[in-house]
Amino acid sequence: MLCGWVLAVAVGLTAQGPAQAAGGRDGRQAAVLTVSAAISLTDALEAAERAYQTRGDGPVRFNFAASNLLARQIVSGAPVDLYISADETQMDVAAHAGAIDVNSRIDLLGNHLAIIARPDHPGLAAVEGLLDPSIRRIAIGDPSAVPAGVYARLFLQTAGLWDRLQAKLVPVGNVRAALAAVENGSANVAIGYESDAAAARHARVVLLIDGPRAPRIVYPAAIVSRSRNTAAAARFLSFLRGAEATRIFKTFRFVPLAPLP
Repeated sequence: MLCGWVLAVAVGLTAQGPAQAAGGRDGRQAAVLTVSAAISLTDALEAAERAYQTRGDGPVRFNFAASNLLARQIVSGAPVDLYISADETQMDVAAHAGAIDVNSRIDLLGNHLAIIARPDHPGLAAVEGLLDPSIRRIAIGDPSAVPAGVYARLFLQTAGLWDRLQAKLVPVGNVRAALAAVENGSANVAIGYESDAAAARHARVVLLIDGPRAPRIVYPAAIVSRSRNTAAAARFLSFLRGAEATRIFKTFRFVPLAPLP
C-alpha cells in the first residue's frame, strides 16, 4: 500500500513538473507542501486550500486516507510534510516512532459521531433504533483500526449494543466508504461523522450522537519530522487555525479547537 502511494506521488510530480514549479506570494519558487490527512477532512481541506491559494501562498498536495494507513506510511518514511489524523491514537503511533515533531502537535478540530442514512429514511429517536429489523446492514469503519470505527465501537459498547448488533455490522476501510455504502444502498445506515453527512449529496444525519455517552473526537495535527518544508507546513497549519479556515470548517460541521486569537 505504501509503495502504491509513493508511486502516486511520483506520478503527480512528473505530471506537475518539479516541486519548485510554483511560485509563492513573494515571487520565489515554492516547494509543494504534502499533507496527509484523514479522509473525512477531504471536502473541508480542499475548500480551505482554495482559500489559501487566493492569498498567493505555495501549492498544497493532499493525500487522503484512513488515519491508521497514513500513520503507517509516515512511520515508514513517506514524503509528507504535515499530518492531520482523525484521532489521537494514530498521531501517538507516529509520535512514538519519532515520525512527527511533537512540539508542533496541536488539537486542530473536533467532530461528532452520527448515524447517517439516505434522505428518505424516517429517522431514529434513539440509538436503540438500530435494533429494528428494518435495519439489516450498518456500515462502520473497521473498528479495530479506523478511527471512526473505533469511536463507533466504543459508543455502542457504552450503550450496551455492541454485541447485539454484531450480525448487522459491515466493517469497511474508511469512513467515506461507510458513507458510500449508504448512498449506493448497500447499507441501511452508517455510523460516521456529522461532517460526512454535511458533504454528502444523498445522505443525512438521522441521529446525532452527543451527550455523556458520546466519544470525544479530536483531530490532532503535527509537522512530520522528515519534512524538508517545515516553514511552509507551519504556515499552512497557522492558516488552518485562522479566521477564514475556521469559518470553512464550521460550514462542514467541524469544531475548531485551536483558533488563533
